[in-house]
Amino acid sequence: MKENEYFLNLVDIATKNNKIDTAFYEKTNMKRGLRNSDGTGVVVGLTKVGDVKGYDIIDGKIVPSAGKLFYRNIDVEEIVKGMEKDKRKGFEEATFLLLFGKLPNKDELKYFNELLDEFRKLPLAFTENMILKIPSKSVMNKLQRSVLVLYSHDENPDDNSIANVLIQSLKLIARFPTIIAYGYQSKAHNFYNKSLYIHPFKKGVGTAENILHMIRPDNKYTDIEAETLDLSMLLHAEHGGGNNSTFATHVVSSSGTDTYSAISAAVGSLKGFKHGGANIKVKMMVDSIKENVSDYSNRDSLKDYLYKIVKKEAFDKTGLIYGMGHAVYTLSDPRAVLLKKKAKELAMEAGNEKLYNLYADIDALTVEIFKELRGPEFNMTSNVDLYSGFVYEMLNIPIDLYTPMFAASRVSGWCAHRIEQILSDQKILRPAYNTVISENSYLPIEKRK
Repeated sequence: MKENEYFLNLVDIATKNNKIDTAFYEKTNMKRGLRNSDGTGVVVGLTKVGDVKGYDIIDGKIVPSAGKLFYRNIDVEEIVKGMEKDKRKGFEEATFLLLFGKLPNKDELKYFNELLDEFRKLPLAFTENMILKIPSKSVMNKLQRSVLVLYSHDENPDDNSIANVLIQSLKLIARFPTIIAYGYQSKAHNFYNKSLYIHPFKKGVGTAENILHMIRPDNKYTDIEAETLDLSMLLHAEHGGGNNSTFATHVVSSSGTDTYSAISAAVGSLKGFKHGGANIKVKMMVDSIKENVSDYSNRDSLKDYLYKIVKKEAFDKTGLIYGMGHAVYTLSDPRAVLLKKKAKELAMEAGNEKLYNLYADIDALTVEIFKELRGPEFNMTSNVDLYSGFVYEMLNIPIDLYTPMFAASRVSGWCAHRIEQILSDQKILRPAYNTVISENSYLPIEKRK
């Protein structure tokens, strides 16, 4: 059709006139992706919420080191050790720490958990009208839209006083698990022709157990399943101010807008496969390995296929081994280290050591491959997405919920950073862009080609 020809021509014009030659970035010394030439991030703000350490800088040079993650200047490894020693859940405790800057005592933690339970219930008719009647092919998009609709159920949605923002934050943290669980059930029913299960949340069990309870038809789960999911959520709750979705929270919050607009923007950012969606890519890559490597327990056969992935001959032909490498961590990702240990326990209990060994071999062999390709000094480490992908697979969490699970964890960090932005830096974030364009001038319409 003639209309299609016109449209294809418009596509060509849009492509030609909107693509910037990479030479301009080099010529103007632009810091693409807000990264310095050595790969470090450009410092754009200050934060007390979280910190990520992946290397040391000695005499002006980057020196690789074991990765560290801090919540309010407390090493996450220490938080996990304390949690495991006392055999208690840790996500809510970490959330309290991120929001209030201190570890809760027993009474504070008890009150905090009761408060979250009080806020888990969605507004009247919200589940039916917002989630069930309008099913979405993406649970992340359903979550984002639900966050925006919650604005309409708030009596003071634009009140940015800390007291009001804190209440809004606690309600979002409490409701994210309910929204993603019901959003998935709606999708499974409408697009996969599965039975519809809408289980009410349980009080007194915490966030991780509620998620397992609400997404499973029989509501059943083991202690180690709940412990593993809780650990995963704790480790995903915060990762410094510079990760894409948290930075989005800072940017949008700096404009003075409402909490729902800021957090929905963060959800949109997290959906991208370069950010929160990476764990889905890990699962897809592992499925590709299973399909194409007849004996993936054979390390030589597995390594051959990983080489094909790196050479852009297999899987999605991007040359990326998902779950490997990180923008900050050099020798290790502390989240991956902690989750790998728990994942092994989960695999041992479930009798699925073979699958665990596949992920562990992908980790070790990828490091070998990159040292062979780029030299023995080249550093490559697994990141949290590799083992969170394994954990979700072991927990039979549907792939549709991989990234929403991340969102249900990271919303704690987003809310903490939003409060910090409001209190600490009222100046709107507005970086500059240089204009690079060839000569252009206005032409009367009769002279245009």
